[in-house]
Amino acid sequence: MSLPIALVVVAALLAVTVLVGVLLRRREGRTVTVHGDRHVDPADLMHPLGARATLVQFSTEFCVRCPQARRMLGSVAAERAGVVHAEVDLTSRADLAARYKVLSTPTILLVDPDGRIRSRFSGVPTRAAVLEALDGADHLQEVRS
Repeated sequence: MSLPIALVVVAALLAVTVLVGVLLRRREGRTVTVHGDRHVDPADLMHPLGARATLVQFSTEFCVRCPQARRMLGSVAAERAGVVHAEVDLTSRADLAARYKVLSTPTILLVDPDGRIRSRFSGVPTRAAVLEALDGADHLQEVRS
């Protein structure tokens, strides 16, 4: 392969890699509303579900961003009555990664009092996004009642 062709191939690979990285980064921390009847088993959490909602954080020992998510979710749970934060370490519970389709950590699920998954976050969400998802889950519960 000639040098000019090799340089073009390397530049194209680099451009594709950067584009994929940017696209994946834009998805980071975004809320995905979960439709359907997917549930979390409280026995998997080894923690009771909250009266209003549970913020389930899937982490690993080597997750660099998990402590940041833990602090933020813990403070949100402390400020909102009936909201609890439960953290699951996938290092010791790898079976749960497959069951809940966790591909990266942190992954956060917003679960209603019945265990139904309402929202999902991949990465560290903003505080505002978590509060908005909680308010949306509250609205859904009011409509159901």
